[in-house]
Amino acid sequence: MLAMNNINLDLKSLGAHFKRERLAVGLTQAEVAHKAGLRRETIIQLESGASISANTLIQATSALGKTLAIMDRRLDYDRLDEVFNDDH
Repeated sequence: MLAMNNINLDLKSLGAHFKRERLAVGLTQAEVAHKAGLRRETIIQLESGASISANTLIQATSALGKTLAIMDRRLDYDRLDEVFNDDH
């Protein structure tokens, strides 16, 4: 059950980030839905943290003029050494 809670928290965070980006580019939910070929209700679901398909997320993100990226959350020790090393 804990894993499900973590998934829901991540989806809520994703939805909140999506909404911030939508507002930053000045689009309404209806405008994003139209550009993405989706229903406004789908955008509402995305922004509320509901589970949506990867394809829907890609379409909606593209309608904002944005793209998705997979980022490594592991520490980059070489970069940390560069930042914290006194020799630099």
